[in-house]
Amino acid sequence: MMPIHELLSRIRWDKTFGQANFEIGYYDRIEDRIIRVPMREIFFEPSDHFAFDLYDHEGELHNIPLHRVKQVFRNDELIWHREH
Repeated sequence: MMPIHELLSRIRWDKTFGQANFEIGYYDRIEDRIIRVPMREIFFEPSDHFAFDLYDHEGELHNIPLHRVKQVFRNDELIWHREH
C-alpha cells in the first residue's frame, strides 16, 4: 500500500490524476467515527509534512495528523484505506 503522504502528493501534483473529486476520511476521536471531507476543504502547510488543517462547520480550525487518515475516495470510489 502506498503511504498516505505519497498519495496526497500525487493528488496535489499529478494534474491528470488530481482532476477528480477527492474526499479524505479521517478518524475523529471525539465522535469516535470516520469523517469524510472534500479535499478542497483541506489546507496543507508547506512546512508541515505530518498533518493538514481543516475548518469545521462552526469555523474552528483543526490540525489533523496524517496517521488519522483512514480512507481516500476518488469520485466516490474508495482508492486507499488503512485499518482503524
